[in-house]
Amino acid sequence: MSRFFRGGDDSSTDSSSEEEEVYTSEEEEEKVQAEDESSSEEESDEEESDEESSSDEEEGAKKKGASRFLQSDDESEEEEEEQSDDEATTKVKSAKDKRFDELESTISQIQNGQKINDWSLIANEFDKLNRQVVKLQDGSKAPKSYIKAIADLEDFMNETLAKQKVTPKKMNATNARGLNAVKQRIRKNNKEYQTQIDAYRKDADAFMESDDEVAAPKVVSKVRFEAPVVSAEQQEEDDKGFSTVDSRGKVVQYTPESILKHLRAIIESRGKKNTDRLEQIKVMETLNKVVPITPYQKIRVLQTLISARFDLGAGGAAQMPLDQWKAAERDLASLLEILEKEKDHVVVEGAEEWDDDDKLPTIPEGEKYLKVPGSVVSLIERLDDELTRSLQAIDPHTSEYIDRLTDEGSLYNTIFRGLLYYEHLRKDASLEVPQESLNRIIQRRLDHVYYKPAQVVKILEENAWKQVSAEADSEITPRSQSGDAGKLINILSNYLFENSEGIIRARAMLCQIYFLALHDEYYKSRDLMLTSHLQETIANFDIATQILYNRTLVQVGLCAFRKGLVYDAQNTLQEICGSGRQKELLAQGVMIQRYSQVTPEQERLEKQRQLPFHMHINLELLECVYLTCSMLLEIPLLAQTGSSPDVKKRIISKTYRRMLEYHERQIFTGPPENTRDHVMQASKALAAGEWKKATDLIHSIKIWDLMPNTEDIKTMLAKQIQEEGLRTYLFTYAPFYDTLAIATLSSMFELDSRKVSAVVSKMISHEELAAALDQVTETVIFRKGVELSRLQSLALTLSDKASSLIETNERTLEQKTQGSANAFSRKDNRGGGQRGGGQRGGRGGARTGGNPQRQAGGTQFTGGALGNAVRG
Repeated sequence: MSRFFRGGDDSSTDSSSEEEEVYTSEEEEEKVQAEDESSSEEESDEEESDEESSSDEEEGAKKKGASRFLQSDDESEEEEEEQSDDEATTKVKSAKDKRFDELESTISQIQNGQKINDWSLIANEFDKLNRQVVKLQDGSKAPKSYIKAIADLEDFMNETLAKQKVTPKKMNATNARGLNAVKQRIRKNNKEYQTQIDAYRKDADAFMESDDEVAAPKVVSKVRFEAPVVSAEQQEEDDKGFSTVDSRGKVVQYTPESILKHLRAIIESRGKKNTDRLEQIKVMETLNKVVPITPYQKIRVLQTLISARFDLGAGGAAQMPLDQWKAAERDLASLLEILEKEKDHVVVEGAEEWDDDDKLPTIPEGEKYLKVPGSVVSLIERLDDELTRSLQAIDPHTSEYIDRLTDEGSLYNTIFRGLLYYEHLRKDASLEVPQESLNRIIQRRLDHVYYKPAQVVKILEENAWKQVSAEADSEITPRSQSGDAGKLINILSNYLFENSEGIIRARAMLCQIYFLALHDEYYKSRDLMLTSHLQETIANFDIATQILYNRTLVQVGLCAFRKGLVYDAQNTLQEICGSGRQKELLAQGVMIQRYSQVTPEQERLEKQRQLPFHMHINLELLECVYLTCSMLLEIPLLAQTGSSPDVKKRIISKTYRRMLEYHERQIFTGPPENTRDHVMQASKALAAGEWKKATDLIHSIKIWDLMPNTEDIKTMLAKQIQEEGLRTYLFTYAPFYDTLAIATLSSMFELDSRKVSAVVSKMISHEELAAALDQVTETVIFRKGVELSRLQSLALTLSDKASSLIETNERTLEQKTQGSANAFSRKDNRGGGQRGGGQRGGRGGARTGGNPQRQAGGTQFTGGALGNAVRG
């Protein structure tokens, strides 16, 4: 019969309590039967005992079988009250005891792994053991069982490594990985408990018999409980007369004499586990307010405080909190202000650390400065990097991004003041300030202005000079030249070019080229790009510099387009836009490939390289410029190759050709919806000779409004379309004309007669058009060549394809046979003849009348008259 059949309430709480009561009554019944010899003597003895207890026990003894479990509510409540004390002591375990039991269980698992030499099990259990001991740790002291376990494990590991050196038999891969993992972790882990481990190894019995471990868990819980209370009192009720206490309850006094000691303790605890960084920042903020405080103490406190604030943003994913960034920027400004006032205190790299915390340092005899170890430029760089990380994490389409971007002005002021400070230090050669520090801070200043318009740079410079005194001036960038952005960029770039090398020098050149291209100085930017020879060595630089090179290349291409240099623009943009990875190459987004295997670490690094949104180049505008330039070059080329079969078929833009062929395969084409549709339909119209329709389609693209001088751009595009339409017409219909008047072409394309004559003369001189220009009658006289029939054209195409197929097979054969041309020839020269390059004869020989390099690109294009020329 089940023990759950009883009367009364059926709740889970009552049922569980009554189960415990049943088991207790059974245990009491067995005890009574063991003590008494018969059931009759048991009843008499129970009557002589206490009435309340004997009556309950008698009823429990009399109930047999299922009747024992059928208890009333009153009985269960009475038994519950009587047995609650005994249950608590015998059944319930405290959290401390449970943690110790888990610790012992893990230690036993490690010992079992040692017996069977299973290092994979030992490695997993060792990690688990380290996680469990954190909850049982008293400050730097750990439970003795843990100390014993890790000390024995280290000894066992050393024995195993020694055996591996003399044993020829190797471990399997899993065991070897586990052993290496334990080897790396245990030595680093045991350094924290080296004192206890040494005591255990000195006298293991005495170490294990000491009773220090008993109180350890209670102390841990006390510290963990009181620590947040102390910080809360310090934060909220400090102004109400409360004193600050440490974790042991002692009052902490912040005096000018104790500042260096507190700083020493904070510096030593940085990076350790269970360190409250916010608490450290609050302590240093309190130290900064101690009166009186010397300039040396103030500088040391601010340096440590700024570094501690940066620790809050440590890690790959998290960015620095906004309030801490603003506080760090204020602290850095205060540090620079102190250094500007106290001329005899300098912060330089490589200075000796002051070790005596009881007294303050003084200026040594024979020297003018008190040197404080540190690096101002490193703090400025970290502040700049944290702003970039913050902008990366904010949605650029919100007002929060705009508000955060306003902090760039204050950061630029800090960079400018840091530059003035390093210029002051460089004046004294005795300080031996390295040139690299000055170069790094100039590069940061250049990074904030090279991509901005001249008007914005002028405002930044004016605000920066207002923050410094009227007497201050810069030798590198004088105050008198701060109003001209072009001169500023030129001065900074030339200074870095002369005084630096490597990455900083390359970035300085790229920044200057970018600024020139942004302000429509194409020829200067092009010449600088060519003379720098960066295109030859850019692959050896870091990824950030390669991204800057790609951005500069794109900006030069856009500048050429604005100048009307279509061929130069297309040639410059081809490398970036032709790859289809513009977003990735310009660091404006992460492209996830379908079959790529990207690790989380690589993805995290890729996201860190992304540029903030305000530095982006409009990708839609870039695509529009590239496709428009490709259209103006490819359509006349298609017409030329279609009408002249002997002309080598070359492709300027494969990306554009694929789009054009895809558009031609569409059964139904509706009105254009995006930039690509507009360009494709304009291409079709231009190929058919409808240059006005092509012009209207190109002008209707709304993205042109983002470019400066929009009307000038549209006028330039209209002229380009007219000229390329004329060239396309002449290429397409030249076989059908004997003579053609210049006036006719001028009226058809609404061009000046002199312009038409110039275009035709250029085509004739480049041998693109088989014709002559009669200047007396102003006509174009076409020369008739050998006209090929449809069958002859197809035969030539087939011959070209067969020739290319044979060459492909031969290249494949050479790769398979590692370049041995006679790999399949017999020794007696019978059978398989030699098929080396250039030795084929008969029908398989090379054709001399055609062009073996011709390709079939563009033959699917069927638009209008041009399509007929391509097909026939």
